[in-house]
Amino acid sequence: MIVGIPQERKNNETRVALAPAGVRALVERGHKVVIEKSAGARSGISDEDYLQAGAQIRAQAADIFNEAELVMKVKEPLPQEYDLLHEGQILFTFLHLAASLELTKTLLRQRVIGIAYETVQLEDGSLPLLTPMSEIAGKMSIQIGCRYLETENGGSGVLLGGVPGIKPGNVTIIGGGIAGINAAKIALGLGANVIILDVNLDRLRYLDDILDGRVTTLASNSANIEGAVADADLVVGAVLLPGARAPRLVTKDMIRKMRSGSVIVDVAIDQGGCIETSVPTTYDNPTFKVEGVTHCCITNIPGTVGRTATFALANATLPYALKLADLGYEKALLSDKALSKGLNVFQGKLVNRAVAESLSLEYTSLDASRGVL
Repeated sequence: MIVGIPQERKNNETRVALAPAGVRALVERGHKVVIEKSAGARSGISDEDYLQAGAQIRAQAADIFNEAELVMKVKEPLPQEYDLLHEGQILFTFLHLAASLELTKTLLRQRVIGIAYETVQLEDGSLPLLTPMSEIAGKMSIQIGCRYLETENGGSGVLLGGVPGIKPGNVTIIGGGIAGINAAKIALGLGANVIILDVNLDRLRYLDDILDGRVTTLASNSANIEGAVADADLVVGAVLLPGARAPRLVTKDMIRKMRSGSVIVDVAIDQGGCIETSVPTTYDNPTFKVEGVTHCCITNIPGTVGRTATFALANATLPYALKLADLGYEKALLSDKALSKGLNVFQGKLVNRAVAESLSLEYTSLDASRGVL
């Protein structure tokens, strides 16, 4: 199979979909890997590194999309890439379709086979391809929050860890999944007071146990969210419903009760955000204020630590990429339940129920589609 790796074009996106070790593994199995010139440069991977691993370099993105049977990316295609996609092509990347009706309709119209990293799901419910990026985003959410709490950045001037004689800052984390727990680890390491809210009481018991009781765990409901948000210097939105649009749990009325100069980092923005006032931002223009509260809603938070994020993501995606290349998409999807859950669009049909319900589009079950597989 011909595997293509284009350069990422999202604002300040420094990741690349495949590391040299992955190229080597694919080439050793008889596959051809074509990579756009300088695709890995911002992750510290040179074209020469890829050439030595057995890849071939192409001058521009159009060359990659024209040639590749399997296109691997990091982020969803942008409008300038829509016309490069073609029928029957396998697109393996983060898609986050529940937050983009335009992209969903484009992939359906182009009749691609769209497999989303974020909905590949194991039987235990874990998301192996999303996990490493959630780990990074969770950790970075606290770093970002600290930056925008600084007075010179329009913040309230609160140091999350405090100093002797001064109480530490308050961090409220909505969602106790992978991003939430990693945010908590960093916030606790700084010495902040941390509250985590989640709807799953078993998850809260687990968090209380592994974090040695250093966090306050609260059942996620509107009353508890309102109280925890009002007292927070930093709110981290870390809610995830696999494939679906994130529920808006923090309302504008709740934000109005926060101290001026407080900060919200909505990690859930890729799936539409869990804060009512959130809108997507970029690293070029990362923040805006509502009711005196700084909002940071960058849609590719891990992109600013490209080297770490690239290798973490590539480690997770490679086994699935090898399966797709070795078996072809039909056998790969039929033989791997986790991978089959990653299938979002298939030859003009929307086969992920959560995406369909989020966008009010027609859903076709995977079983019904298998007549084509």
